[in-house]
Amino acid sequence: MRVLVTNDDGVHAPGLTALAEAMRKVGEVVVVAPDRERSAVGHALTLHHPLRATEIGSGIFAVDGTPTDCVNLGIHTLLGSKPDIVVSGINRGANLGDDITYSGTVSAAMEATLMGIPAFAVSLVTGGYGQNYSAAAAFAARLAGLILEKGLPQDTFLNVNVPDLPSEEIGSAVITSQGKRDYDGQIVEKTDPRGRSYYWIGTIATLFRDLEGSDYNAVSRGNISVTPLHLDLTNYASLSMLKTWDFT
Repeated sequence: MRVLVTNDDGVHAPGLTALAEAMRKVGEVVVVAPDRERSAVGHALTLHHPLRATEIGSGIFAVDGTPTDCVNLGIHTLLGSKPDIVVSGINRGANLGDDITYSGTVSAAMEATLMGIPAFAVSLVTGGYGQNYSAAAAFAARLAGLILEKGLPQDTFLNVNVPDLPSEEIGSAVITSQGKRDYDGQIVEKTDPRGRSYYWIGTIATLFRDLEGSDYNAVSRGNISVTPLHLDLTNYASLSMLKTWDFT
């Protein structure tokens, strides 16, 4: 088995190192990851300048692009042949609820799914630097084995969130739905030494809704959240209502 490992925290991130080491129990591992942190780039693809990939170790490539770029380069060029599975992570920090739309970690798994390769993203739910990557990595290796054995539904990939706890304190793995977060957006405006304005995009008072069966509901109780995500973004429940509109 060949495993392509990537992330959005950069090729030197501790979560990536722990994940790659765990995946070597599953098969041959090739790491293709951004050369620097690319958090919150979403499903961005580099189209307006060339990409460079540097092999910084045996089977470890640093790319001056996004996680989506890394998956593309890995699958079509650097590996020589398609991997059996793509695993993205371990992200430093949660990817829960609506936040997944920003996540480069989740988008890397999405890109692999678009190419017909089973994939999942895994994140460590931590508010700091992360202490228990090994526990998340061990679960990721078990999950990869299950996916390779059983397969995934068509056009489906998994988003995994693991509490930042020692293995013995983590509860069970729970199949969950994507949760919901309430945002109170904030733009911080400052002035540089030359008198020009600049801005920081941030959020304040961001709270997840504790919805039964959601990803946040699971991890807030010490469990591992496993959320199946689908490439088809159509809101089927709204189709019948919208079809009543008169566009003439």
